[in-house]
Amino acid sequence: MDFRILGPVEARRDGDWIALSGSKVHTVLAAMLLAHGRVVSDSRLGALLWGWDPPVTASAQIYTYMSRLRKLLGDEVEIVRRQPGYVLRAPGARIDVVEFERLDRLGREALRERRHADAQALLTEALGWWRGPALSNVTEFLLEAELPQLEEARMLALENRIEADLALGMHEQVTAELTGLVAEHPVRERLRAQLMTALYRCGRQADALQTYYEGRKVLVDQLGVDPGEVLGATYQAVLGGELGLRGAGAARGRSDVPTMLPAADCGFVGRAAELSLLTSRLAAGTNRPRRLLVTGMAGVGKTALAVRAAEESSGHFPDGQLFAELCDQDGTPKDAGEVLVRLLRALGEPGLEGNSRAFDRDELVRLYRARTSGKRLLVVLDDAVGDLQVAPLLPASPQAAVLITSRARLARVAGADTVALAPLDDGESLAMLAAAAGEERLRDDPDSADDLVAYCGGLPLALAVVGARLAARPSWPARRFADRLADPAERLAELSFGDLDVRAALLPSVRRMAAGAPQALRALSGAGTEPFSARDASARLAVSEDEAERVLESLVDTALLDLSGLDPQGLPLYRCHELVLLYAASLDPADPAAFGPVSPARRSPAAHDSATAVG
Repeated sequence: MDFRILGPVEARRDGDWIALSGSKVHTVLAAMLLAHGRVVSDSRLGALLWGWDPPVTASAQIYTYMSRLRKLLGDEVEIVRRQPGYVLRAPGARIDVVEFERLDRLGREALRERRHADAQALLTEALGWWRGPALSNVTEFLLEAELPQLEEARMLALENRIEADLALGMHEQVTAELTGLVAEHPVRERLRAQLMTALYRCGRQADALQTYYEGRKVLVDQLGVDPGEVLGATYQAVLGGELGLRGAGAARGRSDVPTMLPAADCGFVGRAAELSLLTSRLAAGTNRPRRLLVTGMAGVGKTALAVRAAEESSGHFPDGQLFAELCDQDGTPKDAGEVLVRLLRALGEPGLEGNSRAFDRDELVRLYRARTSGKRLLVVLDDAVGDLQVAPLLPASPQAAVLITSRARLARVAGADTVALAPLDDGESLAMLAAAAGEERLRDDPDSADDLVAYCGGLPLALAVVGARLAARPSWPARRFADRLADPAERLAELSFGDLDVRAALLPSVRRMAAGAPQALRALSGAGTEPFSARDASARLAVSEDEAERVLESLVDTALLDLSGLDPQGLPLYRCHELVLLYAASLDPADPAAFGPVSPARRSPAAHDSATAVG
């Protein structure tokens, strides 16, 4: 059972929201949750429901609200009459205000102990429990009694998180946020002092001093007081040039901290839920290794999402962010020793010049674990083939996090930490096209825009190709390109532009198929995009149902098929993306070239970098 009051008052059982109606029922529930297991008296409930003038039937009405809550909340929650009122007991329930208070307490402890990265992670998670103004659907009387202290607790947690941000050297990232907060809360001196600190560290000493003068005027005009010790001391520190980063707090500014992340994709669209999940898990303070996986078919945007999540989470990893591509441009897995040498060089390990194959792999693993021990690192491993490839690249520090992209599921990553990417929906696809080709151009011909979206099947790589081709041909109407994509036999050939090529992106998945799978995939291409079962496939493949299921699972493992649900008998259903169907139909299993390396003419040395921007 989940209860939430840091926003609208809500209750949820097994993921389903419980329909609570009326501000008074919400008020009664919130009052008992805020009591933390203590008795709430009838008189207090009456005051929270009706103010200073409760009706003569107040006790009967309160009894009715309690009965209604018992019925709605079920057996997991016990509402007991205890003189002089009621008490709510919900063992095992999760209450957002309790979680917020626990994380806030731990964050404050970490801040006192100067564990700034831990403090930042804990306080960020604590603030994540807030979904808007607390208690937004209760009576005005409960709001007046409880909201001020809840809001003050939130502001203190926010100020503490910003203090941790500043200690980690994140002054550039928090300046805009602080500017808005100071405008909203002009007499909170600590926020103003933090803004002065951030401005000074951004090289804006004059703006920092102006922020102080404005604050002093506000305090005198509104409250008739002079700036307090915190604001005054910060002013003197600005004048004396004493607000620079020092010691470990300057980790983000150190030249020896590796920052290997590639540039984030400027055309990144959608994925809000997936991005939120990854960043919250990366921000979570824990002493257990964090291993996260982004999986999905070729070109679905795994790398783009991983890089964006890593970039947004970089402040939680003051010891650096590592990035390694685990496959060559043609999809061949890289030697682990080669990858380790590159990572160790980034970590500052000396004596690794020359051919990476000359070094002993076990020694490289030992050096890597020694170099990463105790470090708050984020390691992004892109396009992993399997668990054996990933194993030697896992850092030794439990404070480190590993974010992996792979077309396959990995046994080393729990299901709860696996994000399986589906194609973009039509709205997101249209937004991605508009970002590349221009909104006005697509708005002028909405039917053609819809056709282009449909032909790409929500695959970000295909959409990137279409957007790039339209941008490169500003005189072309969208209809001309839509007509060229309309022919299924020519569509994959058209979905290629420069270093972006849908067919080339699918090729590594085909190469990794088990024996006999290419022929099976080609045979299944006639099934269309509708879900089908192993029984349906067995007829097409002329094999037993068990053998058909084995083949289908191997295709799922290479991200060429998706699991799309269960049939009425509870058996899995499979679905093939329309572009994979076109690719499968073009395969000639008797032709070795169909599975050979990509021609240099079709894919330049920069191709992998460009393709990973979208997949």
